[in-house]
Amino acid sequence: MNEIILINISGEDKPGLTSSITGILAHYDANILDIGQAVIHNTLSLGILVEVPEESGSSPILKEVLFKAHELDINIRFTPVSSKKYKNWVGSQKKQKHIITLLSRKITANQIHRVSAIIAENNLNIEALYRLSSRVDIDDKESLSRSSVEFSVSGISINESLMRQNFVELANELDIDIAFQIDNVYRRNRRLVVFDMDSTLIKTEVIDELAKEAGVEEKISTITERAMQGEMDFNESFKQRVAMLKGLDESVLKKISDRLPLSEGAERLVNTLKKLGYKTAILSGGFNYFGNHLKNKLGIDYVYANTLDIVDGKVTGKVIEPIVDGNRKAQLLKEIANKENIELEQVIAVGDGANDLPMLNLAGLGIAFRAKPIVKEKSKQSISQLGLDGILYLIGVRDRDHLHEGKTSS
Repeated sequence: MNEIILINISGEDKPGLTSSITGILAHYDANILDIGQAVIHNTLSLGILVEVPEESGSSPILKEVLFKAHELDINIRFTPVSSKKYKNWVGSQKKQKHIITLLSRKITANQIHRVSAIIAENNLNIEALYRLSSRVDIDDKESLSRSSVEFSVSGISINESLMRQNFVELANELDIDIAFQIDNVYRRNRRLVVFDMDSTLIKTEVIDELAKEAGVEEKISTITERAMQGEMDFNESFKQRVAMLKGLDESVLKKISDRLPLSEGAERLVNTLKKLGYKTAILSGGFNYFGNHLKNKLGIDYVYANTLDIVDGKVTGKVIEPIVDGNRKAQLLKEIANKENIELEQVIAVGDGANDLPMLNLAGLGIAFRAKPIVKEKSKQSISQLGLDGILYLIGVRDRDHLHEGKTSS
């Protein structure tokens, strides 16, 4: 009868180590049932689950492997695995898998402890734990640092709704972000990212900038805030705000577009997505003029926004229908996905206001970015602590994978 043995190896990482050990196993025609390796601070941890043919016998193999370990100055441990335990382990691989992503300016032991405690309380098992962010320079005090750790977990949660709520409460308490996603083929194969513009892709609300130029900033910003909080119908609020801009000179549009501040991480995110083959779009309740400015600046593929009605070089204060509201954003998302032959599960939507909720809930991955409370509450995922480039961690992109190097954009 074939034997099953778990070989655990630890010690200083060095070239040729894995080759040396598996070379011995190959000599005895052993089968590799599972293998995993991690290196932390140049210290190797290697596990090999091996099936030893009955005719080979385990004794000579273990003897040779042990001798090689001594020669390489590494630690080794052998654990026999019964056929029953192996079959149970194989059966457990069919359990539902999830990815939990922790995002913070700096990862602490307390954060890992608290997140893993919630995982354990919900009867989930951590199968793997990865650092997605770059190695930390402890002398770098830059405020815009970013850190992320990904937990791969299996099992069925005792109460998924309650667990999600626990993660939300913990994120608020510790000023971190926690994403909980099903680990499936769509998570690893997103293809389209659609962005709200105002207070998402850029730090400001364009209509408030226009209001400053028109001398009605306070009146318009109050209405804008109510609309974004979901306290006021978006279309009605939009008409009221545009009406207050009547008489504004067309020349101020370029002046405003030249000073629009990109959100932290926006440039880095879009550059990386483009190089990874993603399509990108702006779906905005703002104005086309500014959306097209960002399209040219960042290389966005699609822009859908409202048209600011201008006659004889002056804003008329009238609204051109149809208004790009929440429902229109969701419809446009569908249209772009259909045109690009992309499944909705492969779409990421990012926004901050109540009018973004329809598209956030429609997309396979909807992310509330530095969003209003009502939006965070009704969205499955949110990012509040990091910049837009934190989205890359949610799709499993590590810092070392990036084709675009450089510090986080601000």
